[in-house]
Amino acid sequence: MYPETKQMVLAKLAEGFYPGVVAAFIKQGEVESFAAGQAQIVPESQPMSEDLLFDVASLTKVIATTTLVLRLWEDGKIELDQPLHHYLPAFENQTITIRHLLTHTSDIQTWIPDRDSLTQEELIGAYLTLQPGAELGKTVKYTDAGTILLGLMLEEIYQEPAVELFQEQVLEPLGMMNSLFLPFPSKKIVPTEQLPSGEVLRGITHDPKARVLAEHAGNAGLFLDVEDSISFVQMYLARGKVNGGQFLTTQTIESLLQDHTPEKNGQRSLGWDLKLDRKDQHPILFHTGYTGTFLLIDIISQESFIFLSNRIHPNDARETYLECRDEIVETYLKEKAFLQK
Repeated sequence: MYPETKQMVLAKLAEGFYPGVVAAFIKQGEVESFAAGQAQIVPESQPMSEDLLFDVASLTKVIATTTLVLRLWEDGKIELDQPLHHYLPAFENQTITIRHLLTHTSDIQTWIPDRDSLTQEELIGAYLTLQPGAELGKTVKYTDAGTILLGLMLEEIYQEPAVELFQEQVLEPLGMMNSLFLPFPSKKIVPTEQLPSGEVLRGITHDPKARVLAEHAGNAGLFLDVEDSISFVQMYLARGKVNGGQFLTTQTIESLLQDHTPEKNGQRSLGWDLKLDRKDQHPILFHTGYTGTFLLIDIISQESFIFLSNRIHPNDARETYLECRDEIVETYLKEKAFLQK
């Protein structure tokens, strides 16, 4: 379907940027998916296959947390420019709004002393005391803290742990029956990093904050396969429709195709980053996950690129991977524009 992009993905695999990959292309309702490489290389080898679950890290933000926030917004239960404190009274600051958090413009000062040694309760308490800096509302600075706080807001509104909400209100209605939170180690899950102790994380969330927050994490913790990724993306491409019903309104989906930052100059939508089509500059939704995953969803041209890799297995070489990822994304955007001619 996109031969140049597929060739690039396989070439980068051969060069060692990631041990294995599962990817999918969607174009006007047609789907092509493929798996290549190794799911695991230490302590033993396991070939990659399309039925395996990946720790998708920050894709949790857009698939789970953002989705539920958007439903509250379209139902009129929250307003984007209301302070978070209005819905989560335990959050001390009264100037950071929902919009700031969704667009990463809160300039929230995220340093927490001894963060990795705190208990779950202590870590939640620390997040509730965070304050913004002088760039509040002015500049985009990507942070996990925003969706962690939005997850706590969802728990306050629904009075239920975040991961239970995500399972009941996102995964199940969208038919994402393979995916889950807080799994147990299994050969069905692609392992991630090897810790200094020698332990290889498998079925344990890679993100250290989400690992401590566990059932309360809104920033990471989703384990997802390509089939369920396709189900999620198809809901977006169908402008919110699922099995004859409406999961998100068409208006909500279409409203995401604009810059939602307070000054409309940050190229960020609600939860999503925005890329531009190489042919006519229309916006394309984009989000990444630290572990080596990303989604590109072009609602206008009805195309999507799903990329799931285990790039941190067994070691994390972030800078070289980021260059590789950007090259793959650029190749796809150029090929997509060329094929539209």
